[in-house]
Amino acid sequence: MGKEKTHINIVVIGHVDSGKSTTTGHLIYKCGGIDKRTIEKFEKEAAEMGKGSFKYAWVLDKLKAERERGITIDISLWKFETTKYYITIIDAPGHRDFIKNMITGTSQADCAVLIVAAGVGEFEAGISKNGQTREHALLAYTLGVKQLIVGVNKMDSTEPAYSEKRYDEIVKEVSAYIKKIGYNPATVPFVPISGWHGDNMLEPSPNMPWFKGWKVERKEGNASGVSLLEALDTILPPTRPTDKPLRLPLQDVYKIGGIGTVPVGRVETGILRPGMVVTFAPVNITTEVKSVEMHHEALSEALPGDNVGFNVKNVSVKDIRRGNVCGDSKSDPPQEAAQFTSQVIILNHPGQISAGYSPVIDCHTAHIACKFAELKEKIDRRSGKKLEDNPKSLKSGDAAIVEMVPGKPMCVESFSQYPPLGRFAVRDMRQTVAVGVIKNVEKKSGGAGKVTKSAQKARAAPAPRTPPGACLHLRLPEALGQRLDARHQGPVEVLQEERRPRPRLPRPALATLSARFTNKLSDP
Repeated sequence: MGKEKTHINIVVIGHVDSGKSTTTGHLIYKCGGIDKRTIEKFEKEAAEMGKGSFKYAWVLDKLKAERERGITIDISLWKFETTKYYITIIDAPGHRDFIKNMITGTSQADCAVLIVAAGVGEFEAGISKNGQTREHALLAYTLGVKQLIVGVNKMDSTEPAYSEKRYDEIVKEVSAYIKKIGYNPATVPFVPISGWHGDNMLEPSPNMPWFKGWKVERKEGNASGVSLLEALDTILPPTRPTDKPLRLPLQDVYKIGGIGTVPVGRVETGILRPGMVVTFAPVNITTEVKSVEMHHEALSEALPGDNVGFNVKNVSVKDIRRGNVCGDSKSDPPQEAAQFTSQVIILNHPGQISAGYSPVIDCHTAHIACKFAELKEKIDRRSGKKLEDNPKSLKSGDAAIVEMVPGKPMCVESFSQYPPLGRFAVRDMRQTVAVGVIKNVEKKSGGAGKVTKSAQKARAAPAPRTPPGACLHLRLPEALGQRLDARHQGPVEVLQEERRPRPRLPRPALATLSARFTNKLSDP
């Protein structure tokens, strides 16, 4: 068997009618995980709805509608394959929580695909001050999506059709804008496409003989090609931040009979190993990791991107919770934040925001009210230059440096050190009103905190590691199994669903589980 392809996450952005769904649907339809039967079903429904010929967007619209209604969908439907990568579309605008997901999502995008419509008047509407093209591109850059591909869509509806002049005009304007934001246009492939007709999507289009292909120049190596699919193959795979200290925000904590407390979450930076002494913040509890498991297999180490369950000793399920952060007690352990300085962009607030405003902040898996204690300065949202000291208030479209104070204990980090723990969404009135990145954090000195007996022992003598192959058979709930994890295909295997209040296993089952666990661990 050959080496498995690398997994890449992309986010598709652009103005409301730029053709994102059609373009994405086309890629999924031609290269993806939709089986023939599902496509036939969609085609039949499209015809019944009077849509006439089948549209690729119907694929995406159907999936979106089912997602919105909470119907579970096989995640492979959101995946497609290129010659080099497995690509997962982690989100597309149109989902209600698009911006929130982009910031706090379980998967961070490796690349953004910006779709702009070339049609008469359409491009101008999208790139205008009120259009979403600018907003989405700015958001992507602010939130750390540093790779970009631009699809100049609807080339069939230019005047005349497939106009080189119109394409050049759009490339010039989009290049100037993305350069202002911070992208280097020389590293961005621009591809003239028709998501509906398929021009330059998978292979060169006979309708645009003038297009000699795109080129990118970058220090990691130059690349060139013609189609959008080839452009996706030039994405640089993410470098896993294994060299940084461990940060693992908890998604949930389970109590499993015969095994004990099992926190679950995604490793964001660093490496988690059995035998490691870890600290949970902001609760300041230090204990030993007995074993680490993913997809029903014990791991000798968990790397960034891995969704894992791990067994900790002498810690009750009441001691730690979702939103806590696990880190290595010996290497920059996480701490509670007393306050933090952020750069925020107000996206959508009906009134004025002034000091004292206390919305809910979604940062990694934490969901906590924070006070805008001080509005330090208003800045230019593109250049970052100071415009005004101590502004009285902020409104939609403003960017500012703000001092924030959490209403309850919270653990966050600066964006420069730990990006996934340093970006946040500001939620109010059931919508995302602002986004921000954390510039620096003033940590609380929490004293010694609770150190479990297990941690004390482990510090005195390193514990033996769980042998590879030993397995906890964690009964993780189904919701976790269905969470999208782009770096590992297939959901977490589920033994039994367990919801709060947590029922204990009947004694015979508990004994079996315990015996199975013990036997597995004692196997040579």
